[in-house]
Amino acid sequence: MDRRSHKSLEEVHGTIETSGKKSPWKRLLAFLGPAYLVSVGYMDPGNWATDIAGGSQFGYKLIWVLLMSNIMALLLQSLCARLGVVRGRDLAQASREAYNPFVNFILYVLAEIAIVACDLAEVIGMAIGLNLLFGLPMIWGVSITALDTFLLLFLLNKGMRKMEVFIIGLIFIIGGSFFVEMLFAKPDMGDLMAGFVPSIPDSNALYIAIGIIGATVMPHNLYLHSSIVQSRKIERTKKGIKQALKYNFIDSAIALNLAFFVNAAILILAASVFFKNGLYEVAEIQDAHALLEPLLGSKIAPAFFAIALIAAGQSSTLTGTLAGQIVMEGHLNLRIQPWVRRLITRMLAIIPALLTVIYFGISGTGRLLVLSQVVLSLQLGFAIIPLIHFVSSKKLMGEFNIKWPLRIASWLVTIIIVLLNAKLVIDEITNWLKTTDNPIYIWVFVVPIAVGAAILLIYITFKTTVKDINGTRKLVPHILDAKVDELAQPLSYKKIAVPVDFSTSDEKSISAALQLGGKDAEYTLIHIVETPGAMIYGDEIDDYETESDEKFLNTYKEKLEEKGFKVSVELGFGSPKKSIPKIVNASEFDLLVLGGHGHKGFKDLLFGTTVDSVRHRVKIPIFIV
Repeated sequence: MDRRSHKSLEEVHGTIETSGKKSPWKRLLAFLGPAYLVSVGYMDPGNWATDIAGGSQFGYKLIWVLLMSNIMALLLQSLCARLGVVRGRDLAQASREAYNPFVNFILYVLAEIAIVACDLAEVIGMAIGLNLLFGLPMIWGVSITALDTFLLLFLLNKGMRKMEVFIIGLIFIIGGSFFVEMLFAKPDMGDLMAGFVPSIPDSNALYIAIGIIGATVMPHNLYLHSSIVQSRKIERTKKGIKQALKYNFIDSAIALNLAFFVNAAILILAASVFFKNGLYEVAEIQDAHALLEPLLGSKIAPAFFAIALIAAGQSSTLTGTLAGQIVMEGHLNLRIQPWVRRLITRMLAIIPALLTVIYFGISGTGRLLVLSQVVLSLQLGFAIIPLIHFVSSKKLMGEFNIKWPLRIASWLVTIIIVLLNAKLVIDEITNWLKTTDNPIYIWVFVVPIAVGAAILLIYITFKTTVKDINGTRKLVPHILDAKVDELAQPLSYKKIAVPVDFSTSDEKSISAALQLGGKDAEYTLIHIVETPGAMIYGDEIDDYETESDEKFLNTYKEKLEEKGFKVSVELGFGSPKKSIPKIVNASEFDLLVLGGHGHKGFKDLLFGTTVDSVRHRVKIPIFIV
């Protein structure tokens, strides 16, 4: 296998041992977990909005859509697990290898839009849950959701297993809450069973059905699952891979059936409480909560409803964050700090949520939830089609590629999703053209985007069937392309820069520099004065600390010169992140040796790391001690 690119979710990659488990039950338990993280996306607040709308308007008639979506989800998630286990690639990484940079970037943008749409649902759901349970205003609830960024960081630092246990706990809260709701609702079992017969009563039912599919089979879950299965360390043998595929399928089947139970419970609750009582227009989560008490005659039911909503929003937002990291690192080979990544995604979701609450009030949030799920459904084809191509390719998957029966089933699912979405887009554009006074904007902005999306779908559909995917496209120069004789020549550094901060790390960085350059090199010791005065006045500052730092610097110089080394000193002022690169780039240094930056942990969140900032600003090699 080609393993030159970075490992997916490197901080948890291969951290859970699965080999050496003699008991089949212990082996199974070692694999159980990833699908539960995926399953929470199938029971997020976006699902609630579409399920409530479907149940209140059409009774039990759309429950077959939930069942069909669950079967689709099980098939597609098993393909994702196969890609991750066999190739050691997540879906985003595989796409970057398979497509040219332009197409890869467009696929990345579409994946990001889907993640923001998903996060939008979590933001609104959490805010609604807090409003229902504690009476917190929606604007405050939306704003507070930015803080859960740090919960994900805390859980990831504790390890993948701890995060999985936390998520499973939230799932049981959701499932238990709806079990209680079902006891109160007492659904009509005859009508319920009739709902499994496929039917679409009208165009509005089609819109909700597509929303249900989008809310159930979520694009970000495809990226997520292909990555987190790699947290299991397996034997890279035919037997080990087969075992991993089997246990991951069992994991998916259990977790997704639990998700189906939750979604079905929400739709059944809406059908047996609202539709049965002639309340066909209950599409808002807030309305559903308010009506539960008078219709069911219990004060407990609304409380369980709100608790389950908060648990669903919190669990889904954690997995959405991981998916965002996977998509960015995989498609762009770009890694940024997780908390920065999380805040960017969350801000992109919070802004439209706040605008909706401000301009349309609480009533607009329900429509925004359903719209977010339709957006998710529209993006599905762009994730599913590459996935099928990857796992079908014998060149990429070897003997573990999917065979024709499974391949046909996968393409049937894709065709259903794409055709339903195409009909929805055509119907919506036609409706806009008929009802808009000035349709020129539709023709100029909306129609070209729709046509462009259709062309991209056709391209990614047929590109890899005419010519097999090149899974070994070079992402970085490979060592075999270089001249080995040139690589074997020893490096010679004549001018070496060494920033110092008069801490214990100086000894290590200076020692490393001396070993690299020897007595033939010239060394420049750099120190940056970081006092408030230095920040404001720069090299014009003349205070006690500057004088003291200069003496320390010269002491270093004198001691090294006594040992026979050629040393000069340079004093900078202000921020080390800016001053060090400025000094280094102004001289003809061959190498920069950087040591520790004097703080770690929470201080990194506040101050950042000097190393990360400096390495992006200098033009010479850096040796980090």
